Amino acid sequence: MASLARLSRKALTSSLSSHRHLLTRALATEAAVKVTESSPPPPAQKITESPDRVKWDYRGQRQIIPLGQWLPKIAVDAYVAPNVVLAGQVNVLDGSSVWNGAVLRGDLNKITVGFCSNVQEKCVVHAAWSSPTGLPAETMIERFVTVGAYCLLRSCTIEPECIIGQHSILMEGSLVETHSILEAGSVLPPGRRIPTGELWAGNPARFVRKLTHEETLEIPKLAVAINDLSKEYFNEYLPYSTVYLEVEKMMKSHGISI
Repeated sequence: MASLARLSRKALTSSLSSHRHLLTRALATEAAVKVTESSPPPPAQKITESPDRVKWDYRGQRQIIPLGQWLPKIAVDAYVAPNVVLAGQVNVLDGSSVWNGAVLRGDLNKITVGFCSNVQEKCVVHAAWSSPTGLPAETMIERFVTVGAYCLLRSCTIEPECIIGQHSILMEGSLVETHSILEAGSVLPPGRRIPTGELWAGNPARFVRKLTHEETLEIPKLAVAINDLSKEYFNEYLPYSTVYLEVEKMMKSHGISI
């Protein structure tokens, strides 16, 4: 009986001590919550910008990228969309247009967009160091040529008055002769030639049929129509720099008559 009484007393003592510990923790937690709710939040730290910090605008995209001695050249009346990238040896001639998102990389060789030609949205034009066919490795787009959206041109030559359908690929050394049409989604392998006045299509591109005289007459009309449309876009952008506005503001602030 004495041993049973000792065990009961020991169990009761441990139980009371554990309940006392839990009660103490609960009271401490409740007190901490009340203090947190009653105390005001710490004041927000004010960040002051240093007056010596140079302010840069990182949102802009460089349209013209010179590479070494090569600087892209754009004719006065050519339309180049604001988000186009021209790098290196790129010449955009009179009346031509390069549309939104196109990239013309003249880092390895020369790229030329001829008179009244157009390179439409998201096209990529590149040029290799050399061509396996022995033809010039530069990418030449001659006059009155329409290059559809999402095309890839690499070290190819497109003679005057041709249409390249959208999503087409022209590989190294390929040649599209005058008054020809390449259908949309076609792939022209390296060194392949499309003769004058023919319609080609497919992957790889193959001869489909001869173009009629009326169809060949419509090719330059399409290029002229796109050129006229580009003038409406061209008028939305100032062809000259607006730095003169800042100069006039500075002169007025110093009391200099303009």
